[in-house]
Amino acid sequence: MILMMSMYIMFMKHPITMGTTMLIQTIAISLMMGFFNLNYWYSYILFLIMVSGMLVLFLYMTSVASNELFTPSKKMLLLTIFITLIYFMMIFFLDSFYFNNDNIYKNLNFTISFNKYFNFPNNLIMYLLILHLLFTLLAVVKITNFKKGSLRTSMK
Repeated sequence: MILMMSMYIMFMKHPITMGTTMLIQTIAISLMMGFFNLNYWYSYILFLIMVSGMLVLFLYMTSVASNELFTPSKKMLLLTIFITLIYFMMIFFLDSFYFNNDNIYKNLNFTISFNKYFNFPNNLIMYLLILHLLFTLLAVVKITNFKKGSLRTSMK
């Protein structure tokens, strides 16, 4: 499915369909990362970063091309149906070993400890990161003029 979405995005022309495809692909990759790791922190952070970037792109797109009509392509719909049918046929006819190998991952012992990030030598880096993010937030708030933003219209 992820490969199909990657190929599908090359043929898109409208920003809304590109954004939707990227969002679906981000959700699929985040879920896959969460299944392979024992915790969902990395996939959650990836999802939040991608969704925040998508929101910025959506705001920019709506301010630049707000009245552009969206008509779905019949060729892309047929291509999607065809690829989905091929995918389901492959799942149905291939050996179940390729798809039921969860026991391999259950037998591996992955223990990830996050205590090392909060103990003495590395906690200084964590504190510096927190301070850097705080100062960056304060600088962005101080620099930004709320009345003359790029996405606001000024009524005079």
